[in-house]
Amino acid sequence: MSNRTFVDLNADVGEGCGQDVSLMPLISSANIACGLHAGDDGTMREAVRLARDHNVAVGAHPSFPDREHFGRREMQLSAEDLQECIVAQVRTLADVAAAAGARVRHVKPHGALYNMAARDETLAEAVVAAIARVDPSLAVFGLAGSALVKAALRIGLQSVSEAFADRAYRADGSLLPRDQPGSVLHDTTAVAARAVAMARDGSVVAVDGRRIRVQADTICIHGDTPGAPALARMIRDSLVSAGIAVAAPPQPKERR
Repeated sequence: MSNRTFVDLNADVGEGCGQDVSLMPLISSANIACGLHAGDDGTMREAVRLARDHNVAVGAHPSFPDREHFGRREMQLSAEDLQECIVAQVRTLADVAAAAGARVRHVKPHGALYNMAARDETLAEAVVAAIARVDPSLAVFGLAGSALVKAALRIGLQSVSEAFADRAYRADGSLLPRDQPGSVLHDTTAVAARAVAMARDGSVVAVDGRRIRVQADTICIHGDTPGAPALARMIRDSLVSAGIAVAAPPQPKERR
């Protein structure tokens, strides 16, 4: 049984899905698209404004340069090119945030970049090196137990382990790929119950029926999922009813 008293609730926003206004009051961290898989300067400004107005932590959501496939196509870039791609995206959002009186607090890779960095140590090292180049105080959001989380820890960055209440897990703690049946869960009651179990118990039931351990510092709600605000409301209410507050991860300087 976990002694957790709070958990972060994050959502991917600024992707043109039309749900950001309804989502923002319900989450504690926002991962804002930086223009390469979705979004532009205007959507970044609007997402930052919404986050600032609702006291939501601002995060960058960089991707491969793959707007055609919404960043969900795996790409092979050199470590140098990948770092430059990530640095440019995070700095762009940082400039937008600064102009609005806010600051970027974390980075969560998007789509194929996220999934590849979860399993590929070399790619994960390139991602965290890029983040450190921009600002070593930035936190890194990554799949719990992944190569990305481990790479962040190795170079001294704050890591935030992420869990997905609406995604099916394999027994090794990885996500069932989206192209497989049952990979995305649509029963809102079941998803909310999984979120509580992740936060309270540190566990989730895998597709083979086994209960596995999962560290859930933050729980993701996909902003492009139809009905995402209603799902966010149910998850948040269920967490609060279980005695678990929803709050952004503390920054390193806030630790005691």
